[in-house]
Amino acid sequence: MLEHDTTATPPAWREIDARSRALGFDMPSEAGTGAMLRLLAASKPSGRLLELGTGTGLATAWLLGGMGQGATLVSLDNDAGVQAVARAVLGDDPRVTFVIGDGLDHVRAQPPASFDLIFADAWPGKYEGLDATLALLRPGGLYVVDDMSRQPNWPEGHQPRVDALTARLQSHPDLATVALDWASGLVIAARRS
Repeated sequence: MLEHDTTATPPAWREIDARSRALGFDMPSEAGTGAMLRLLAASKPSGRLLELGTGTGLATAWLLGGMGQGATLVSLDNDAGVQAVARAVLGDDPRVTFVIGDGLDHVRAQPPASFDLIFADAWPGKYEGLDATLALLRPGGLYVVDDMSRQPNWPEGHQPRVDALTARLQSHPDLATVALDWASGLVIAARRS
């Protein structure tokens, strides 16, 4: 059986992980998710990327690790306290812009077809405002969500939300979608041209 490739963990990841643990941040993206994000970001060498839900920046570090020098990333969170970790460790990278605000407001303020990859790791863009978020994908653009396999910290009654989201993505006429039993469970969709 193949193992998740975490041997090339971004250098900043360990520092962010240590700071996340010290904060008591208990919602990190798994290393396997990060490795997939790095690969997908590398497929968009001059792309414009959007991360909805910076958290402390663990996934952000992986995205930056895959991005080309011509690519840009907007990483958004509504919690300045947790995003402060990402800003402190990754803020000197000119390819990333950190935004504090409401995810749906940000999504709705963007022009259609303006992103090549969207990682939706928060309710906005995933369980809320899905259609508006998908409208931001350029042809060939990728939409990625994680935590799609049962998690011990899920609230009661969350499984039907996950099932409905997966079904919507798989039946969307403009998307080619795959659900993967990888890391915490990923669904990746590509916008058809």
